Amino acid sequence: MRAGVVVEPGTFAVQDRPVVTEVPDGWVLIDICAVGLCGTDYHIFEGKHPFLAYPRVIGHELSGRVLEDTDNWSAGDLVVVNPYLSCGDCRACRRGKPNCCSKIEVLGVHRDGGLVPQLAVPAQNLYAADGLTSLQAAMVEFLAIGAHAVRRSGVTNGDTVLVTGVGPIGIGAALFARLKGAHVTLLDLSTERLAMAADKFGFDSGHTSVEAAIKATDEGYDVLFDATGHGGAIEAGFPAVAHGGSYVLVSVVKDDITFNDPEFHKREMRLIGSRNALKVDFDWVMSAFRDNLIDADALSSNVISLDDLTIAFGELAADRAGLIKAIVQLNE
Repeated sequence: MRAGVVVEPGTFAVQDRPVVTEVPDGWVLIDICAVGLCGTDYHIFEGKHPFLAYPRVIGHELSGRVLEDTDNWSAGDLVVVNPYLSCGDCRACRRGKPNCCSKIEVLGVHRDGGLVPQLAVPAQNLYAADGLTSLQAAMVEFLAIGAHAVRRSGVTNGDTVLVTGVGPIGIGAALFARLKGAHVTLLDLSTERLAMAADKFGFDSGHTSVEAAIKATDEGYDVLFDATGHGGAIEAGFPAVAHGGSYVLVSVVKDDITFNDPEFHKREMRLIGSRNALKVDFDWVMSAFRDNLIDADALSSNVISLDDLTIAFGELAADRAGLIKAIVQLNE
């Protein structure tokens, strides 16, 4: 079968891979419908991912259809794939936090992913996508990361929120914070991205510096979400958090992060790490799609074929300023 593979940094190709012939007990074989491309995939292409061996079949934002009847599924059922394969035995898993399993494997990163016609997935990692289109279902995972961060933050109605980094994850956090009734402000160095967020989702035009964002509020922000992936931006955000507020680190950086402890303590600030997502977050996203609370068309920048991706991948990776979500359509 034809698979989308990053062969080595800078090289994407469609290659033949063996057809799935054996499905482990407790796993389900699905036909992949659509695959969203995200920052992780672009980082793999650019050689910037620290936990990856090449070549790698990419793809972890996945929708699919169950191939054959099973105990819990009927052939043709549309599903969303949770790409985080957890061990089920470590302390985090035993405490209901498989999203930060100590032995986690992510499809398309630690093992081959879903940019293939068929894929076997643990049954527990499939969620029914009734009422969604296959394209909507392929966008659930990246939005669930933002939804998880919002849920972890404890955002409530009337809170002031600053989201730094207006990429797909930041947009997701902003959208779900707004659904909680928060007043959301955006911060990004790119005026193009801020204008896009204003045009497509109705956010205010936002700010291009943290100093401007701080000046726009008298007492700081109740919750700040960082989705920049930049250590310097994370450190610069601490003064923007209000007394009694929370700082949620959604993006991951390899740098050490430092902050002024007296300023941190006098605010009694909460510093929260947010990683991946749980089923409850996937369910929240799917419910928002069904209730038309999230505009899928605004999120989908373009839909392309696997063959077209061989040419377009480098272009997409090189210029993401106006890009939210590119989706590869494999099957309906």
